[in-house]
Amino acid sequence: MSLKRVVVTGIGTINPLGNSIQEYFTNLENGVSGAAPTTRFDATNFKTKFACEVKDYNPNDFFERKELRKYDLFTQFALIAADQAVADSGFDLEKVDLERVGVIWGSGIGGLQTFYEEVKGYVEGGFIPRYSPFFIPKMIADIAAGHISIKYGFMGPNYCTVSACASSNHAMIDAMNHIRYGKVDIMVTGGSEASINPPGVGGFNSMQALSTRNDSPTTASRPFDVSRDGFVIGEGSGALIFEEYEHAKARGAKIYAEILGGGMSADAYHLTSPHPEGLGARKSMLDAVSDAGINITDIDYVNTHGTSTPVGDVAEMNGLRAAFGDHIYNMNINSTKSMTGHLLGAAAAIEALACIYTLNTGIIAPTINVEEVDPKIDAKLNLTIGTAQKRDVKYALSNTFGFGGHNSSVVFKKI
Repeated sequence: MSLKRVVVTGIGTINPLGNSIQEYFTNLENGVSGAAPTTRFDATNFKTKFACEVKDYNPNDFFERKELRKYDLFTQFALIAADQAVADSGFDLEKVDLERVGVIWGSGIGGLQTFYEEVKGYVEGGFIPRYSPFFIPKMIADIAAGHISIKYGFMGPNYCTVSACASSNHAMIDAMNHIRYGKVDIMVTGGSEASINPPGVGGFNSMQALSTRNDSPTTASRPFDVSRDGFVIGEGSGALIFEEYEHAKARGAKIYAEILGGGMSADAYHLTSPHPEGLGARKSMLDAVSDAGINITDIDYVNTHGTSTPVGDVAEMNGLRAAFGDHIYNMNINSTKSMTGHLLGAAAAIEALACIYTLNTGIIAPTINVEEVDPKIDAKLNLTIGTAQKRDVKYALSNTFGFGGHNSSVVFKKI
């Protein structure tokens, strides 16, 4: 059977660089850092005292008090981004078949804040079980997808992908395939995360995964730099409306890009460390390019996983070289995590949006904070250091990799 084409017809986000798509894109282009001292909790006694938080956020601006009793912060972010994307897509809920609209959402952790507050209350209350009836439905990772479908009446496929930092790429790949095979016409997809809290920061600190550059938060996320010392945790959400091409064309929808393919693999190597040669990353990228039906030489730009960890950045570059050979020198490579920090399960969603911005504007966002490229990384690569670059990008590839050895890559095409 011939596969149906899948296009992006709506986008939305709330993340450390902006509470709207336009604010996010402007700050990406200008190389703005979203890092600042932590305000979500008192981090005085933590090794890392800063994060990439969503700015100027008041949940009461978006939700009624009775609604907030049901929504963990990661669900709040999901609903805000999804609302933006649905509105942006312009599809009429009265005219589409709601049984053919679904939601596949990614989150690596889900309602960690809710879990923390409920267990903390149990301990502080003398171990008296006074849990909220909303405890479990607020915490579980799939609940954001459920709330989006309930709000709009979407009755198509509805679930959550949980694969650590690869979660929202996996969500997008699944969403694409449901449309490709004719199961649905429209999918709401993306991801959200909200883990800037004591267990989130404390847990990653104990693994020595986070940067401790407390004297200079805005320069702490420094992918590819020789002095990088870990990632900067972020929060927020990104949402995309995927739609079958003919369906979108028939209603006169604006089309941002086409999603052509996706690749998934496992390192089968280590619990938290990537394979040093990037073997799983290589397979993920090559499978995505193959699934897209294009050649490796067609890729103009790669938005890397690029978390700013000492081991991860080198492994990914090794995987890129293994996948693309000498064509690697013809591509722009960047890490927008240098600005946004690492949104964990939501990272792929906002990085897909960065790719879509590039495809539509010809502007590739910079990798900031790179002062000296790690000698283990080829200095001849175009890492888009310091300032945005102009380029006519026809095909963009976006990588996200997660603990457990989960690798995912997607390919977007300019329309």
